Formats: sequence, structure tokens, C-alpha cells
Amino acid sequence: MQAPELPNLIHYAIPFFVITVIIEAILTVKVKLEDYEFKDSATSITMGLGNVFVGLLTKGLILGAFMFMYQFRLFTIGFEWWAWLLLLFLEDIAYYWNHRTAHESRLFWASHVVHHSSQKYNLSTALRQTWTGSFYTFIFWLPLIIIGFHPIMVVMQMSISLLYQYWIHTELIDKMPKWFEAIFNTPSHHRVHHATNPQYLDRNHAGIFIIWDKLFGTFEPEVEKPVYGLVSNIETYNPVKVAFIEWINMFKDAFSSKTSITNKLKYFIKPPGWKHDGTGKLSNDLRKEWEEKRAAK
Repeated sequence: MQAPELPNLIHYAIPFFVITVIIEAILTVKVKLEDYEFKDSATSITMGLGNVFVGLLTKGLILGAFMFMYQFRLFTIGFEWWAWLLLLFLEDIAYYWNHRTAHESRLFWASHVVHHSSQKYNLSTALRQTWTGSFYTFIFWLPLIIIGFHPIMVVMQMSISLLYQYWIHTELIDKMPKWFEAIFNTPSHHRVHHATNPQYLDRNHAGIFIIWDKLFGTFEPEVEKPVYGLVSNIETYNPVKVAFIEWINMFKDAFSSKTSITNKLKYFIKPPGWKHDGTGKLSNDLRKEWEEKRAAK
């Protein structure tokens, strides 16, 4: 099967990113009458540019892995319209489980934490992307290759998903129509995902379709105003620190802890906040405490 030449959508979208970030900054000051944190946005943009550069290095790795696994495909699915429609949904499920795992396993959180490290929420936050995740998170999309989707198709749909998720990183859009909010990921749904409010932690992992969160029990509507960032914020604009600080902390916790080899390995597998001595607090613990306080009122 001859694969068609498909464009790199992310590279073509860069001018659009720049223009819309500038427009949003102006509207934030002029319409919302709020200060715009330019240092924070500069960090996010730098992280985004770094991600594009790393992508030039990892593209061959990912395509190589995909092409290798494509030899063992169960079916051969062509580039027909129905295949793209089917892939739209299947790729989004793969993204959901990748994203959910990134919040439930510290090894994956070490790269994903970058995207949550900003205490602001605007279009530039969408550009705050990992420099390390692309080296290993692609494994979540391998089942699509084994099913029989061509690697080029899968990579293209991954790009489409990322482009869709750009516009939902804003506070300038309140709510979309009810039917849209019921099916698709929106700014309101994704503000919840970026919030540190206990009831919002590890919720709304959707890429394009919010239906997966509703189906798998991780949906939370936006009720109270979100507080953005991390439970313990990084407090730095240094992009290098943002990119690697959680990796350093994870390895420190694993190798400096006086505990068994099994427990040391758990620092990579267990969720962020886990401690071998039981002193750590996970998102579920914080949510449970919040629910108990609310019930006691």
C-alpha cells in the first residue's frame, strides 16, 4: 500500500499559535482587565519550541517503532474516509489512556507535569509541552498500528488531536452550547483538568471527546473557579528546570529512600505523591478529605 505524503500540521500551525497568543494577551488586558504574565508565557513558548526541536529527533524513533510493529498488523486498513473516521475515535481512546496514565503513574507524570506547571491558563499554556515524553509515551498508540492503521495515518491523527486541544486552553471562552459540551472537550472541561482544587484533581483527561471521561468515571464539571498549577508548584520560569525537575525528584525519592527494591521501583509506578512509608498524599486522598469537609458543613 502506497502511503500518501501528508503535511506536518504542527509546523504549519506555528504562525497561527503566535498570532492567537498575541490576540489573547491583548484581550486579557483590555477586556478582562487582568494583568498578563509575560514571563510565564515566555516559558511556555520556550517549552513549546523545545518540544518541536525534540520532535525532529524523535520522529524517526517513533515512525521506526510504528513501522516495525506494522509488520505484525492484524489487518491492512487503507486511507479511505471511513478509516479516518474510525481512527478519529480510536486514537482519542489511546490518547485518553495515555493522558490518564500520565496522572496515575509517576514515570509518565515526570514528563507530563511540564504541561501542568503553569499557574496561569491561556493559549500559551497549550504550548508548554514536554521535552522527554515523546521518547516513550508513543507505546500507547502501538495497538492502533497492530490493528492495521498505517503509521502515517496514526501520526497525522495524533497531530490533529494536539491541534484541537490548543483552543481549549483559554478563560476567554466560558461555555460552549450544551450539545457541544456533552460530546466534545471544551475550555470549561479542560480548565477543570488543569486545576488544583481537590474535586478537580485527575479529572477530564479527554483529548477531543469528553465522552471517554464520562464512560470511564473521570468526568467532573466546572463548578467553582479553578486554581491552576500543581499541588506543590515548581515556582520557576527556567525552562530547563521545568523540563527536568520532576525527573530529578523522582530519582531522588527512589534511590535515597531507605526501603526495599520493590518499594524503590514503586516510586516510578505509583501515582505522584506516593511515599513508601505511607506519609504521602495522592489525589484521591485530597479529594476524599475535601468530600469529608463538605459533608461536615
